[in-house]
Amino acid sequence: MPDAVQLKKLTVLPHGLDIMLPAGSRLTDIEYETPERVIPFGCRSGACGACVVEVIEGADALGESDDDERDFLEDLGRSEGSYRLACQCRLHGPATIRLAD
Repeated sequence: MPDAVQLKKLTVLPHGLDIMLPAGSRLTDIEYETPERVIPFGCRSGACGACVVEVIEGADALGESDDDERDFLEDLGRSEGSYRLACQCRLHGPATIRLAD
């Protein structure tokens, strides 16, 4: 019998939306769980910057950012604080994010 899929909770602010995603899902996979596009994105490859989010809680649950992501966030002026590209984060535990302005 296969193992059951583990679900992890992602909270998206300012919507106050709680979504359960399979462990290891990219944050942009939220589009498959809700009828509206909550997290904007364009490329899914970390090249457009449309999906910048601020991590409020659970940074460890989103995996490590790589050099390319950190460099791109710096180019976008988002090197200070806890900003990430949602398309590059994989959800491994509960986390809370806020859509960047």
